[in-house]
Amino acid sequence: MALPDPWPAPTPLGPVKVTLTLPGSKSLTARYFMLGAFAAGPSRLRAPLYARDTRLMMNALRTLGVRIEEVPGSGSYGPDLVIFPRLASSDYDDAARVPLAGSGTIDCGLAGTVMRFVPFLAALTPGEWTFDGDPAARLRPMGPILDTLRALGVEIRGGENGMLPFTIIGQETIAGGPVTIDASGSSQFISAAMLAGAHFSKGLKLTHEGHKVPSADHIRMTSEALRGLGVRVDDSKTLTWAVSPGNIDAFDIEIEQDLSNAGPFLAAALATHGTVTIERWPAETTQVGDRWREYLPQLGATVTLVPRPRGGQDLVVTGGETITGADIADSSELAPTLAGLLALADSPSRLTGIAHLRGHETDRLQALVTEINRLGGNARELEDGIEIIPAPLHGGVWESYEDHRMATAGAVVGLAVPEVSVVDIATTSKTLPQFPELWDRVVATAAATNRGSAE
Repeated sequence: MALPDPWPAPTPLGPVKVTLTLPGSKSLTARYFMLGAFAAGPSRLRAPLYARDTRLMMNALRTLGVRIEEVPGSGSYGPDLVIFPRLASSDYDDAARVPLAGSGTIDCGLAGTVMRFVPFLAALTPGEWTFDGDPAARLRPMGPILDTLRALGVEIRGGENGMLPFTIIGQETIAGGPVTIDASGSSQFISAAMLAGAHFSKGLKLTHEGHKVPSADHIRMTSEALRGLGVRVDDSKTLTWAVSPGNIDAFDIEIEQDLSNAGPFLAAALATHGTVTIERWPAETTQVGDRWREYLPQLGATVTLVPRPRGGQDLVVTGGETITGADIADSSELAPTLAGLLALADSPSRLTGIAHLRGHETDRLQALVTEINRLGGNARELEDGIEIIPAPLHGGVWESYEDHRMATAGAVVGLAVPEVSVVDIATTSKTLPQFPELWDRVVATAAATNRGSAE
């Protein structure tokens, strides 16, 4: 199917000034979907993310016998969800239970959380469950997930070269116990097993052997979510995570807005020398996106937390006169937005500790270097990151590679560089379907500000 014409990234004529609230966190929504499927009773997700990745997760859980109902909620971006877990015995009405088909196909799309988290539920669901996804999904590493399941005694067919497609032969119980894993390619390999570990007869003791584990914040997010639902997690030993067997409490939880997705909008403050406010920024969070408060001042921005009249706080970011280059390590999924900003900086920059981004929706390091240089920039790959040297940029086509974060990075560059066109901006629907509309809203405030100044 042919892609639509490239999206003209708008270049405002002045500083933006906007206040936003964003949809829920993809990472938290995915984890609580899985925990709801394993919980001891019905659970409620308030203000969850509605996007391609999370809809794929919902469909996958339904295929495996998890009932999910939409109910009216107070969120701005969609209804709440009630999750009825698939249990051998339960304390809720039998009519709520969905009969199992005994076999089925899980469409993973291009969602890492689906292709890596859901296989553990399938392994505990008797039947034959085939996992496949988009063509690009067949290039994403899955070997450690398959190796872990096999080490736990689960039969798997297919999965050649450690990738999709494959079929899991589900069973009633998994003994669990100690397992060694190489999770240097993705922290999701660890989180996936941890989310199911409490349902193994002996729990789970997972030990990493290999290079550095990336995105440690995401593992901490998993640990804290489990602890919050009554599961005992011991992560006191370096590179070892132990999950004790037991029940996962049912829950009623509001999902925080996605702080990683806040990044491109906050970047607009720096790229246009304006001000962007994100309402209700959490005081405490396990989201990696909270690091924007640390990173953006290094690039010359002023970052302030402002108390709200009725409690809570807003994050206010104001761009400086220029964007300052920086050396930033371990920026994880924030790296593409940072790279877009640093391509506009007045001094050299390095993003390191992100070698694992080669195994995401695309090889993000190669893609970022290619697209920055296509517009006249001076970027090069490092062993574990990229280096960007200041160079004047010009307009042109910015490829997205079916990667939502590549698409939004191109939009950030377009804020300061006229006539940048992003291929397949619709790929942002993976985690933020409203991106084009929200982006237009941000850019429109620059025109309004200029009119106000003229008057």
